[in-house]
Amino acid sequence: MTGASADSQTDAKPVGGFDRYFGITAHGSTMRTEIRAGFTTWLTMSYVLFVNPQVLSNAIDVPNGFNQLLTSTCLAAAFGSLAMGIIARYPFAQAPGMGLNAFFAFTVVGAMGFPWQTALGAVFISGVLFVVLSAAGARQAIVKAIPLSLKFAITAGIGAFLALLGLKAAGIVVGNEATLVALGSLENPNAWVAIIGLLGTSVLMYKKVKGAILYGIIGTSLIAILTRAHVYVGADGKPAAFQGFADGIIGVPVWPRDLIGHLDIGAALGVGLFSVVFTFFFVDFFDATGTLTGLAQRAGYLDADGDMPRARLTFSMDGLAAMFGAFVGTSTTTAYVESASGIEEGGKTGVTASTVGVLFILSTFLWPIAGAVPGAATAPALILVGALMMQAVRHIDWKDLSEGVPAFLTVIVMPLTFSIANGVSFGVIAYCVIKLLSGEGKKVSPILYVVAALLIARYVFLAE
Repeated sequence: MTGASADSQTDAKPVGGFDRYFGITAHGSTMRTEIRAGFTTWLTMSYVLFVNPQVLSNAIDVPNGFNQLLTSTCLAAAFGSLAMGIIARYPFAQAPGMGLNAFFAFTVVGAMGFPWQTALGAVFISGVLFVVLSAAGARQAIVKAIPLSLKFAITAGIGAFLALLGLKAAGIVVGNEATLVALGSLENPNAWVAIIGLLGTSVLMYKKVKGAILYGIIGTSLIAILTRAHVYVGADGKPAAFQGFADGIIGVPVWPRDLIGHLDIGAALGVGLFSVVFTFFFVDFFDATGTLTGLAQRAGYLDADGDMPRARLTFSMDGLAAMFGAFVGTSTTTAYVESASGIEEGGKTGVTASTVGVLFILSTFLWPIAGAVPGAATAPALILVGALMMQAVRHIDWKDLSEGVPAFLTVIVMPLTFSIANGVSFGVIAYCVIKLLSGEGKKVSPILYVVAALLIARYVFLAE
């Protein structure tokens, strides 16, 4: 935490049980700041309301599937965020993860041919494994074994990943078969809306305006709507002409009766699904571990040794959210890197995540408002938060290549493979190998060697 925050903690005193439980005043925050931070986080991750149902509807065929999946997505995100906020008391929001939903829909169900009910069972089992390992302290032991240089690199890598997400959402960076990525068409009005929002929000942040990121998202959304740059998402999840909420801002939720409780755990325990369960487990384990570690570092929660308070409880909530998500009919629920936007808005306690959870409950009715927030409006927030998180690289000893090279791989692999888990994995493997061959192997925790060996085995024998 900054010196200013520390001073405010010294002078401030908790004013009640609620404040004392969450540590609002103790962390130099206010209720108003925490709620504003929650709104900011919710806005930056509200795209999940439409993207997750769109992806999963390719695999889950039920009547009125998109709308049932939308409600399931809201329920999973609400439960995960509330659990993290109320029980673990951290400002980390959770929701069904991108990437894992694609693996669920297109690989497990689509290519491998498993029923979606069985795939949900596999997600549930992976969640149980998370909870067991977290309760036993194994997950925390792994995090503790990761050196500080890699923890700072994870934070910076997440920043680079967020920036790429923002540039992609704005249409500024696009895929290209020849060069992998390229500059998008600047004839796209969304790109200019995002650029204007980026510059405007940057000025607000430089001026230290409270709520700069939230105001930036709202202001950029208005620009996109007024200039007709935004394509509104309709009730069926498909693009529709935005007509100023002509049908109202209240949407009727569709209860996911064909999804809740329809997971098949027994079938998922079959030998043929071992690799599927392990993949769900592996990807989310290192994805969530990296995300939570990076967010905790940015929020100032890591101590001098790089350890996070209440780590066992925090990681258990991640596993519990995955189990609940599978029960209500969606793929793995996990911590979201977009939580960093709320942290930059001043969110420091579980009230921020709890606010996100409440907003996702309300989203079952108020999803038309979320649909009115374009990617171009949240893109500036993601890019700017990414820039701020990149500051962590200054703590890395770049002159020591046994520290610098693994850190660099961690940072660069995350955005280039579109995976936090891959970045963490490459960094850990490189760190262990370089230290061992450099004659400094004794400085590495034995636990980290075991993790590196398992990671190598996973890439060699269980490659997707």
